[in-house]
Amino acid sequence: MSLFEIILIAIGLSMDSLAVSVTGGVVLKRCTAGNIVKIGTVMALFQAGMTIAGYFCGLGFRRLIESFDHWIAFFLLLYLGGKMIYDSLQKKDEDEKINLLCTKTLCGLAVATSIDALAVGISLAILKTPLGTLAFIVAIVTFLFSTSGVYFGHKIGERIDLKLDLIGGLILIGIGCKILIEHLFLA
Repeated sequence: MSLFEIILIAIGLSMDSLAVSVTGGVVLKRCTAGNIVKIGTVMALFQAGMTIAGYFCGLGFRRLIESFDHWIAFFLLLYLGGKMIYDSLQKKDEDEKINLLCTKTLCGLAVATSIDALAVGISLAILKTPLGTLAFIVAIVTFLFSTSGVYFGHKIGERIDLKLDLIGGLILIGIGCKILIEHLFLA
């Protein structure tokens, strides 16, 4: 898997964190640099950590499934991308306000937004993607997107309704299709 593909996966994975960060920025009363860095760091650590955990789970049974691993990667990415798209199209109650500065809330949101990274980590272990590069890029991209999201959300507010989950879902589905095509037709 190329560096460009890893970056695209990291972007796709970080869309949930970005969406939560933008929403948090909208409702955040005090948007200091320290608060922005705290949110970005927690989101990045959970996203990278779940990717690593999934990767090690995938290593445990890679030999058993090498003959059909591309199908597993395809269906996992298809499911996750589809779920992100579905979630992006659901109406959300405007009264749902979150306080991203509460550590318990922040960690809960970080876990919720990084569950897909666990499944992607499994897929990438099956595909023998280098773990160090993968985890580093996922952490950096998530940190950059989350910190930017909080800042952007705070400055712009609720005036713009971006479908970031939709974009992330489309990226994950596209990568899943590419993996399947490569293994079926270009291997």
